[in-house]
Amino acid sequence: MGLIMALTHLDARGDLDTGRLGDDVWQTVVWNDPVNLMSYVAHVFREYFGFDAETASRLMLAVHHEGHAVVSRGPREQMELHTQAMHDYGLWATVRNGASS
Repeated sequence: MGLIMALTHLDARGDLDTGRLGDDVWQTVVWNDPVNLMSYVAHVFREYFGFDAETASRLMLAVHHEGHAVVSRGPREQMELHTQAMHDYGLWATVRNGASS
């Protein structure tokens, strides 16, 4: 199941702003789960995102201790692809609007 958000913005005159939100305001968030080992999560971050060992470990520890970590930022479509890839690896992940976080 996914979370769908409807976003609208009003300009200073109160008119509906039909312009797009910035293309880079979306985030892929990986969430802690009771199933995957920390070593596996770090492995996925290294293999899929190409992070070095230090970055992968830092993000994995954020997932473990804080409950989640932002692993990527960019256009919504790309973040949706990353989220699906995390699901394919068996990780819990979502896409969120980074402008509101």
